[in-house]
Amino acid sequence: MKRNVLVVVAVLVVLSLAANAGTISGKVSGVAGESVVYVEAPAGKTFPAPTQQPVIDQKGLMFHPHIVVVQQGTTVEFLNSDSVAHNVFWISIGGNKKLGHNMGTWPKGEKRPFKFDNPGAVPLLCNVHPEMSGYVVVAPTAYFALTDKSGEYKIENVPDGSYKVTAWHEGAKNQTKPVAVAGDSKADFTLSK
Repeated sequence: MKRNVLVVVAVLVVLSLAANAGTISGKVSGVAGESVVYVEAPAGKTFPAPTQQPVIDQKGLMFHPHIVVVQQGTTVEFLNSDSVAHNVFWISIGGNKKLGHNMGTWPKGEKRPFKFDNPGAVPLLCNVHPEMSGYVVVAPTAYFALTDKSGEYKIENVPDGSYKVTAWHEGAKNQTKPVAVAGDSKADFTLSK
């Protein structure tokens, strides 16, 4: 009997939390390919770092995937799957050159981790192969999405409230707009290079 009461209480708590969360969806246009859309952090709000460690592979002289979006505080593992040595470095995070870093060069089969503690776009490069490029976009919250190739996105379970939402695209200017979340909300962006 006691266990059944606890299960009912747990279900009610989950349902009440879900009732106070919404979805932000929309489309990013004006640019081709994938973009990143993320909710800016409200003043003073922090989020626990995720335990998952995404992997960016260096394969076929390319970063795979080309764009990875992670929450601030996430450790990303960089893998070399090519038979040649690769180097991973970036000159800035979010335009801050003091946050540039060089992870060094390593052979096939090795992984090297890096924890991204600062929000912003991280342009990935390889000293050995200057034609290689990719991006890690570090979102300040747990609420973000990578668009599909047509620009459509959906960010779920955003607590009701007023936020600033930013759209990022490689080579385009970021666009930020206010969004009020109460159930389903819509935010479309038109970016330009």
